[in-house]
Amino acid sequence: MPILFKLSAQYPVSHFLQIEMIISEIDSEEILIDLPSWRPGRYELGNFAKNVRSWRAYNNKNESLAFRKTTKDTWQVSTEGASTITIRYDYYCSQPDAGGCWVDEDQIYINPVQCLMFPAGRISESSTIELSLPPNYIVATSLSNTGNNVFSAIDFHELYDSPLIASASLQLQKYKAGNSEFFVWFQGNCKPEWDKIIRDFIFFSREQYEMMGDFPFTNYHFLIQILPYRFYHGVEHLNSTVLALGPGQELMNDSLYIDFIGVASHELFHAWNIKTIRPADMLPYDYKSENYSRLGFVYEGVTTYYGDLFLARCGVYSVDQFFKEISVRLQKHFDNPGRFNLSVADSSFDTWLDGYTPGAPGRKTSIYDEGCLTALMTDLLIRKATDSVSSLDDVMKTLYVDFGKRGIGYSEHDYISIVEHFTKKPMADFFLDHVYGTEEYKKLLEELLSEAGCLLVMTSSTEETERTYGFKTAEEGGYTVVSSIMPGSPAFIAGLGKGDEIIAVNENKVEENISAYFKMFKGEKVILTILTPMKALKDIPLSPSSEEYYQKFSIRKKDNATTENRKFFKAWLKQEFEESEEQESRIKSQESRQKNQE
Repeated sequence: MPILFKLSAQYPVSHFLQIEMIISEIDSEEILIDLPSWRPGRYELGNFAKNVRSWRAYNNKNESLAFRKTTKDTWQVSTEGASTITIRYDYYCSQPDAGGCWVDEDQIYINPVQCLMFPAGRISESSTIELSLPPNYIVATSLSNTGNNVFSAIDFHELYDSPLIASASLQLQKYKAGNSEFFVWFQGNCKPEWDKIIRDFIFFSREQYEMMGDFPFTNYHFLIQILPYRFYHGVEHLNSTVLALGPGQELMNDSLYIDFIGVASHELFHAWNIKTIRPADMLPYDYKSENYSRLGFVYEGVTTYYGDLFLARCGVYSVDQFFKEISVRLQKHFDNPGRFNLSVADSSFDTWLDGYTPGAPGRKTSIYDEGCLTALMTDLLIRKATDSVSSLDDVMKTLYVDFGKRGIGYSEHDYISIVEHFTKKPMADFFLDHVYGTEEYKKLLEELLSEAGCLLVMTSSTEETERTYGFKTAEEGGYTVVSSIMPGSPAFIAGLGKGDEIIAVNENKVEENISAYFKMFKGEKVILTILTPMKALKDIPLSPSSEEYYQKFSIRKKDNATTENRKFFKAWLKQEFEESEEQESRIKSQESRQKNQE
């Protein structure tokens, strides 16, 4: 019989969910009950058991059974000969992001991997969820609906990768792409412009479908949590995703809508890249401990690259918007001294340590940022070697056909071998230098972008603190705090520290106006009065440098792009190489100067 879960929220304002788990066909004197320690899509331990309250075990006569905890999230129950037992507990649902659980008077939203337990050794068994809901609630989920708010999963892997939202205020629209049906659900206070949203979703879904050849699932659900405050988060699931965005009243404004459409495209491509094409290190998932892999530059980096690339190829993003998104990754890369200390492959392994927190300054890189840039370079390297006959597209399709569809995991060697198959030449230097090493990206990026008629543009920071002295600040609750320092800069040498609060510049009190003071004293030696995190007052003398720090990086088209450049560009982005108004003005100016010189 399936393992049965009965869920209810008796007092939703408390954020507690009441969970009853009924396990049958037990033939042992003891049974271990486990709660996952992490959730797929976020490669760090989550310790979800901290949200469990009032855990109890009972036999089929509702008599209490003895139990004890053996680890932080494992309970051992003495069955006393019972073949069926019931576990009851409360789970605190107070995390309304894209990977958490939230219960209030308006909805029940859960990621089952956080709150539902499994009997040790029985993770491959089927399960059923019975929801106790108000009569006007409907449920958004990819789980099979058997009627009367009962949902089933073939095993715990499906259950744990199938979030659900139950609410009376869910909004739904559907569309088709290829042979699959897509469901777009909104929960929260917003007024979606459905025509625009569905049009854009169809465009990027078709683009992904056409590149990969088919879709791994017959249906797919976008579960969108709209929050009343500024927020941005997305989590991939088996054949669904949860996107958390806010504030709701700004959903259709340009800046938030671009984020929304970008994260939706990113998460959809995960249906192939990690949910179907998966590293051997993670097949199957082990929910009780770390699942180490150095392939984060593929499952997150390649997905980050393609999420935006698909939007450019299908015309939802302009070329300029695509360049803007890539420039964000470039800026984070060049601003991060960790690029000299830990490779993107090793940073993938270490996500389990500090992958989602700032951590020790300059320690690591990002599987999203550096992973995106290595994917860009890999794509352009293959295109350059084959005159765009082949590309990273072919690598991903090969991984899908040879590994994903066959249900087997791929290794680092497999990925590199497939890349080399399409470049038709050794790629060891590239991977050793830029993926497994910490060599500078700049030179190779410039060379490869040039093939597409583009330039990597470096400009000076407009902030004196960044450009001349080598430190950044952030405003925190009305205080000006040092947020990062470039190694070797005047700020670094003078002893300024991350977390230092800047009180004054040359005895002028700082009140969210540090930029103005540094403009006033431009090019001069200054004295910073700081308050350290240990509450010590200090004076720090800073001398300007002739070097520049924290330069700004972006991509733009070349003014003198050749026919071959333009052909490369079109094959890459599926858009014509067209000069912008700014570019046309610059070209005319150059031509005018050249004519005057002649």
